[in-house]
Amino acid sequence: MLNKAILIGRLVRDPEINYTQGTGVAVTKFTLAVDRNFKNQNGQREADFIPIVCWRKLAENVANNLGKGRLVAISGRIQTRTYQAQDGSRRYVTEIVADEVQFLDYKKDNAADGFAPVSGDEEVPF
Repeated sequence: MLNKAILIGRLVRDPEINYTQGTGVAVTKFTLAVDRNFKNQNGQREADFIPIVCWRKLAENVANNLGKGRLVAISGRIQTRTYQAQDGSRRYVTEIVADEVQFLDYKKDNAADGFAPVSGDEEVPF
């Protein structure tokens, strides 16, 4: 079986990092805006907003180095799950569990030109 998703887009907001109870494993969630390849009837481009989940060291790297508006490439798998909401209704979630995140632009810094590359000292899974 094959379950592979590859996306390029921009973060809608800053990533949110949390840690699992008990084991303390890092998990980061964010939403990626991915432009469609065509324009709508009004001549405007639309985007899809895809939820992304990262685990462990990748989660920490994403949370520490990415922010709203950053351009990234994501490689991972599509995952679906269900849960029971507080009102008793059943909710369905489809998300991408990222195996790789490639930073495609530079993070803003106080450098003279306004941008600085992500440090090469960090373990970023490229």
